[in-house]
Amino acid sequence: MTTHAPLPDAARLNWVDRYAPRALQPWLKLGRLDRPIGIWLLFLPGAMGLAFAIAHPFFANNLDGTARLLPPQEVLRYHFPWVKLLLFAIGSVLMRAAGCAFNDFVDRDFDAKVERTRGRPIPSGQISPKQALAFAAGCSLISFLILIQLGWLTIALGAGSLLLVAAYPFMKRITWWPQAWLGLTFNWGFLMGFSTVTGTLTLPALLFYAGLIFWTLGYDTIYALQDIEDDAMIGVKSSARALGKHTVTGVSLFYGAASVLTGVAAFLAGLPQLFFVGLLLVTTHLFMQLVRLRPDSSGEHWEPTLALRLFKSNRTTGLIWFFSLLAVHFTGFLNT
Repeated sequence: MTTHAPLPDAARLNWVDRYAPRALQPWLKLGRLDRPIGIWLLFLPGAMGLAFAIAHPFFANNLDGTARLLPPQEVLRYHFPWVKLLLFAIGSVLMRAAGCAFNDFVDRDFDAKVERTRGRPIPSGQISPKQALAFAAGCSLISFLILIQLGWLTIALGAGSLLLVAAYPFMKRITWWPQAWLGLTFNWGFLMGFSTVTGTLTLPALLFYAGLIFWTLGYDTIYALQDIEDDAMIGVKSSARALGKHTVTGVSLFYGAASVLTGVAAFLAGLPQLFFVGLLLVTTHLFMQLVRLRPDSSGEHWEPTLALRLFKSNRTTGLIWFFSLLAVHFTGFLNT
């Protein structure tokens, strides 16, 4: 079976189905380029790591020997690692594509049995399993060429991330909490972003990373609600199935832990109060997801389109976190 129709969790008017040549569409869909939300959710933790690494005042020496606080535009122009941000963006596209291709290779038999995934390139016969592995290897090789420009500690962390990526597809077979493993994997970029700027890892950075893990555990539990009935029939485990009727409570706890841990990390790192204003906006945005996250009257069935919409809204959550970290450079000038 072959199909060129948009996949169920892709936007109906996504750019791949509208503009990409027919011959390339299966490959672009294999790398999830028709569904960029995953790229955003992989990229944003790395961007936050870069921003967290420079989230402190920068001073310049005056001719009379005194020091002056650099204005935010100078900090962001001369001290923010824009080139590394671009490298992280490219790496996110490539590693997202590689991870999805490998995941689809491992899950090809499961995907053929699930309504939402049976049209993917491998189970639909558009791309062979061997071709998918070659695609994943090619994307990984190009990503490696980016990685070697980021410093030894970051290179070591990047190599370690391959173990997380390789193990993830098997987690749904052995644990009820594969979403937690995804949290470890997707947010590894935060540690890489922080380390490529500072050359080290600190307790506040590790705590912020832990907070982001809980964020992913929350939003990917929401995502898993789309397949909860199919997963039950074929024996795939997920946090959504584990929580059952307590899903809203569970996601509430995950999101709460994300806000608390990133707040504690910011406090220990000495971030100014302006960051916590942004964190309040993050927490409010997460809370609004919870307000809308409700099953039907039976308490056992969830609307897939709502789950997907709430999941995708986490791009906004991540952007608020990122810009809150950049906003700390405006603190001194707001107080003058």
